[in-house]
This record gives sequence, C-alpha cells and structure tokens, in this order.
Amino acid sequence: MARYTGSVCRLCRREGLKLYLKGDRCYTSKCAVDRRSYAPGQHGQSRKKVSEYGLQLREKQKARRIYGILERQFKRYFERAEKQQGVTGENLLRLLERRLDNVVYRLGLSTSRIEARQLVRHGHFTVNGRRVNIPSFLVRVGDVVAVRDKSRESPRIKELLERAADKALPGWLEYEPGQARGRLVALPVRDQIDVPVQEHLIVELYSR
Repeated sequence: MARYTGSVCRLCRREGLKLYLKGDRCYTSKCAVDRRSYAPGQHGQSRKKVSEYGLQLREKQKARRIYGILERQFKRYFERAEKQQGVTGENLLRLLERRLDNVVYRLGLSTSRIEARQLVRHGHFTVNGRRVNIPSFLVRVGDVVAVRDKSRESPRIKELLERAADKALPGWLEYEPGQARGRLVALPVRDQIDVPVQEHLIVELYSR
C-alpha cells in the first residue's frame, strides 16, 4: 500500500499544531511547529477565510495524519463506525485507538505511532501469544499484546521497555513491566482518548 514518505513535520505545520509524529523530537526546540508555526509553502503565511467545509476537511485530515491512515482506509473505518450502535464519531475514534500500532504506542513501547507501525511490521509483537505484523489489526478487550522474547535483546527494544515502565497509561490499558506485555481491559471512552480532533465535524463531512 502506498504511504506518505515526505517530511512529517510539514503535516504538523499544515494542521497548525503538534501531532507528535516524530516522537522525542516533538518535545525539543527542533520541533518545526515551534520554529515555524505557519503552514508550509509559499502561501503558508497568508490569511485565508476557512469555509465550513474547510473546517470539516481539516479535522478529517488531522485524524488521518495522527493515526497514519490513508484516505480509503479511513473511510472504511467511518463506514464501520456508522453501522455500530452509539455515537458515530466516538465509535470511529474507538476503532482507531484499537489498532495494534496505536496500542503499542499507548503502552509506551514506541515513541510515536510511526515507530510503532515499523516495529509491528518487523514482527516484534505478539497478540495472545501469536506474532502479528499487521499494524491495522484490531485489538479486542482481553487481548494481550507482548514483546516477542527474541526481540527483547534488541538495544532499541530494551530502551523502549525501560521507558514504558514509567509511562502513564490510559484507563483502558494495563501494562506489566516485568513481562513486557499489556492488556486491553476495556474499550476506550471519549474522555480517555486525548487526540485534538472534533469528531463531529468528520461525521458532518461524510454526511454531506
């Protein structure tokens, strides 16, 4: 599948806020949003009046970029969320949070979702004891996500495991540092999903 291979810092600048796509770098003075808080391109500093459609589009693009999802796949998530009971916008975010790469990131086993995706693709994690290398794999309540035994010898994995032991987790996850594994204990509710997205605007966009 095609992936965006350009500078991810441009994506943050386009949305006008930090999307934390580069992990630790986003917390330093090198962050592109802190250095140049305007949109990229020759017209980035010009003031433009944004339409209602433009606001809705920006929220959808922001959500896609935070979770690293392409347009067609994002629309499939929305269609699935729409068929579920409850609020469509919250259902959408709940599905995105259950992606394996996002769960790995939330557990503190990577510094960004981009790194989490790469680690999953390289087969460093198991779900319920079976190796899974599909970042979009949806983790269910009760599933156990663990670092493979062979992968624990990697210097980078060791560093991430040390950091994960001190990371504050959302209430829908639990982590066992000694076992290098975490568990999805409940489905996340909206208050537990700290992404700067107004999901109702995404619903309005797809309902046009």
